[in-house]
Amino acid sequence: MKVGFLGAGKMAAALAQGFIRAGRVSASEILASDPSSAALGHFAQATAARTTTSNREVVRFGDVVVLAVKPDQVQAVLSEEREVFTGGQLLISIAAGVPLVKLQRLLGGKGRVIRVMPNAPALAGASASAFAVGEGATEADARLALSLLSAVGLALEVKESLLDAVTGLSGSGPAYVFMMIEALSDGGVAAGLPREAATRLAIQTVLGSAKLALETGLHPGVLKDMVTSPGGTTIEGLQVLEKGGVRAALIGAVRAAAEKSRQLGQS
Repeated sequence: MKVGFLGAGKMAAALAQGFIRAGRVSASEILASDPSSAALGHFAQATAARTTTSNREVVRFGDVVVLAVKPDQVQAVLSEEREVFTGGQLLISIAAGVPLVKLQRLLGGKGRVIRVMPNAPALAGASASAFAVGEGATEADARLALSLLSAVGLALEVKESLLDAVTGLSGSGPAYVFMMIEALSDGGVAAGLPREAATRLAIQTVLGSAKLALETGLHPGVLKDMVTSPGGTTIEGLQVLEKGGVRAALIGAVRAAAEKSRQLGQS
């Protein structure tokens, strides 16, 4: 199997690294294109794979073609290369908000298409990805997408109508978590900790909590209660968070980001 990347940005490089690391493909079976020499240089350094400035060369090369360009570039890229797509390639799009029907139309109805919403932790091999399968794609295509995406973290198949919600939660969610880490660190500094120690403790606390939730499978509310003693320090902190509307703010952030994703998909 050969994998081509239309776009050689950070997410493309992260996916390619994951595919190689997991043994899904070798570096020699990857080719990426991009108009930016800096992006091509970073991709080549990160993966040891070949690069080119020709999108057409990538489409002809790949059994799987990953569309990794910005949403506003999708129409131009696919329209220019539509005649090269034979229907034998599987197109996996990570362009946010671009619906399957549009991708299939831009390919002239010839393509097998899968739409994916990965997230930034793919750069660390810990992505939370969801994908939806287009009408022309097969069960084998879905299994292949799952295999590739699992190389960089968790991957789930969902209905396309749910991908906007995925965008609001896991697509945008890392930014919410980074803000929480920064705020926890600030709180530590306010309580007297040195900045470096506060930041390291905040990061490890978030990492450890997520790992505990993942490995135990317990409901987050149960885990919260496990570390909340009657009349103790934690309940005092939780009361402040509830008073500040943190829970409602996070719910609102996910919903707002999901709605923005819907709007982008309609533009």
